[in-house]
Parts: sequence; C-alpha cells; structure tokens
Amino acid sequence: MRLGELIPEPYRLFVKAALLATLVGGSAAITWQIQDWRYGKQLAEQARLHTETLNQLALASVAQQRAEQDKRLALEQRLATSEQTHYRALSDVQRDQDRLRDRLATADLRLSVLLDATTDAGNGSMPTSTTTGSMVHGPTRAELDPAHAQRIVGITDDGDRGLIALAACQSYVKEFNSSK
Repeated sequence: MRLGELIPEPYRLFVKAALLATLVGGSAAITWQIQDWRYGKQLAEQARLHTETLNQLALASVAQQRAEQDKRLALEQRLATSEQTHYRALSDVQRDQDRLRDRLATADLRLSVLLDATTDAGNGSMPTSTTTGSMVHGPTRAELDPAHAQRIVGITDDGDRGLIALAACQSYVKEFNSSK
C-alpha cells in the first residue's frame, strides 16, 4: 500500500500542498543560505579592498608628509647657511668699519673731499689754485675734521648694515619662494 491510498482524498490535497510548501520553503532556505554565502564573500572582498585602499592612502600620506618635512629641513639648512653668510659679511663690514674708525681717531688716516674748481673765490669757498709750495698735483682737496669724518663713517656703516640686511631679506624671500 502506498501512502496516498491511506489518506482520504480531501486530505491528500492538503498533504500535497504541505509537502510542496515544505519543499519550496526548504529550497528557499537553501537559496537564502547560498545567497548569504555569496554576499558574505562579496562583502568580505569589499572590506578587504577598502582596507587596502585605506592602507595605500595612509602610506601615500606618510610619504607626502615625509617629503614635505624633507623640503622644510632642506629650506631650513639653506636659510641657516644664508644667515651664516650674511652674518659673516656683517661682521667683516663691522671689523673694517672699526679699523677705519681707529685709523681716523689716531690720525693715521684723514678723510678729504674734492673741491669744485669751477666756483668763484668770492662766494666764500676756498681758492682753487694750489700754493707754490704744494706738492699735490690734481684737483683741490680739503681735509675733513676728524669728528665729521667719524660721523660720515658711522653713516656709511649704517648704510652698509642696511644693505647687508636687505640682501639677507631678499635671499630669505628667494629661498622661501623657491621651496614652494
């Protein structure tokens, strides 16, 4: 005897529907499980790719940061070298100015100025002709008072320092702009 013969006819349809629902439900569960595995693999692959991308971005960021730091260190070294050069020039000028002041103070050196030979003698200027006992040939000169000479040297010293400071600033700006 078969199972279908034991079950009365109205219930057979119900049993067939129940078996069909069980088969469909079971196959759906299997289908869902397969889909779950497939999507799980895809999500895992996506997560791995995302992690790799983040790692590559982090490495690129570190490399860029290192390059920027190297550029900054190179700029600092160039600026330090430039500063040493300008400091050396400034100290050389200071030493030369001090020597010049000492020579002026000890009367070892005298500053003189050229006199304009075209001016008239009647306007309060010195005569343009040299005396007969003079050994100097050429344009007429007048010696400056040592105190005035010291002030002139001070002015030129300030000017030299200003020019050296300007050159240092220009060098700094040039180095800074070239590093960008």
